Amino acid sequence: MVFRKPPDGGWGWVIVVVSFFTQFLCYGSPLAVGVLYLEWLDAFGEGKGKTAWVGSLANGIGLLASPVCSICVSSFGARPVAIFSGFMVAGGLMMSSFAPNIYFLYVSYGIVVGLGCGLLYTATVTITCQYFDKRRGLALGLISTGSSVGLFIYAALQRELIELYGLDGCLLIVGALSLNILACGSLMRPLESSSSPQPEKMCVDKVPDQYFVYHEKEKTIEENISILEKGYIDEKCVNNVPDCKQDIILNKNVLSSINVSEKDSYKKKVVEQTNFCKQLAKRKWQLYLTYWKETMVLFKNKVFSALFVAILLFDIGGFPPSLLMEDVARSANISEDDYYMPLISIIGIMTTIGKLILGILADFKWVNTLYLYVTTLLMTGVALFAIPFAKSYLTLAMLSGILGFLTGNWSIFPYVTTKTVGIEKLTHAYGILMFFAGLGNSLGPPIVGWFYDWTQEYNTAFYFSGFCVLLGGFLLLLAALPCWNACTSQSSKLPPNTYSYRVASNT
Repeated sequence: MVFRKPPDGGWGWVIVVVSFFTQFLCYGSPLAVGVLYLEWLDAFGEGKGKTAWVGSLANGIGLLASPVCSICVSSFGARPVAIFSGFMVAGGLMMSSFAPNIYFLYVSYGIVVGLGCGLLYTATVTITCQYFDKRRGLALGLISTGSSVGLFIYAALQRELIELYGLDGCLLIVGALSLNILACGSLMRPLESSSSPQPEKMCVDKVPDQYFVYHEKEKTIEENISILEKGYIDEKCVNNVPDCKQDIILNKNVLSSINVSEKDSYKKKVVEQTNFCKQLAKRKWQLYLTYWKETMVLFKNKVFSALFVAILLFDIGGFPPSLLMEDVARSANISEDDYYMPLISIIGIMTTIGKLILGILADFKWVNTLYLYVTTLLMTGVALFAIPFAKSYLTLAMLSGILGFLTGNWSIFPYVTTKTVGIEKLTHAYGILMFFAGLGNSLGPPIVGWFYDWTQEYNTAFYFSGFCVLLGGFLLLLAALPCWNACTSQSSKLPPNTYSYRVASNT
């Protein structure tokens, strides 16, 4: 498929609007699942660790399946995938309202909704990148705020719907709202060239010879044999009976020689096609080997290796507050009359602000984005250590705001990855990092829940979370220190803002 030059405007702004609302509608409920988490605890009576798997799967399965999501969007296009995924998200939410046990929710809410969200995220990012080049950063920043705004609104919305219609009614209504994704997906018009070849013609031209030509040739030869034998022999037999038998024998010899030559040609084509398949399989194997070699080269970069550990530990420790903060407040015996706003809503709105401010800071030349990212990790670890000491709504709200703002470091993570490995290897490296981020998202809340089930309090759980995030931040800081670069390189002292590009060139 041939694409036109990105217009950087026009219908592209419609794409930005519908992608924003797509992420708003699909990620609103999974990110605000902490409100539903409390209801599931009361409804099914399972442990906190087992119940936390529902929300962690919904948020992590899309990242874990990111390679599959990319293949689907590349094969079928953003619009068909968005429409299909809209049915997945809406259907998964509606099926969850009929869940008889927690295991049913693992499939309906965790896997179906989570995979639908992953497909929609890939579709919105892909179609936006096709329509924008010079303003791509602005466009991606605008659509990424859709999920944060969805977290802010859905936290309060789901709480009100549960009070009015119960848990089942809330999930049915939220699932019905998700059907609006179909309208958004239908507006994701692909950016195709009008001179692109017709699919029907391409399909016919690509049909292998042995499946199209030779079957027809064999049929034609058999028909010719019967016609020649019948016509020629009848004529000869009428005029001259003795010559009839000789002509029959002669015709059979000639036609059998034709059959032999055609069969030899057919066998030759089959052998050629078999060799072609073997060569194709060999090339595919070489591609797989090249992929793994490039992966090993990436891990030879000490900053990338530290970044991989840091993102895994950050998601194990930093994601649970967005899921469990409401239960933390309930465990601290905070009265509902003191609630001015759901804590998850505070996290959502501050995440939006954090994405914008940290993204703006990353554009300044005097700001080292890797050090900025490390700073957010260390501050997140300190804030997690402070949660056990918060005993009032005000302190929990302040910590929720701080954690939400620092979670906005997702907006600068692509910058950090680019400066670490270079723009040429960004796609490969980012896919690996997102896989482990999804693994951390899936494991973090259940681990914290298991700590609570074991100790019957959240203090140990959040000490563990803070330790994980601080450990990842310190490892990344040690790998990025200029003195470490000086020990491993014979080059001169590097400028403050160029060490990460130096690392990329070494890779």
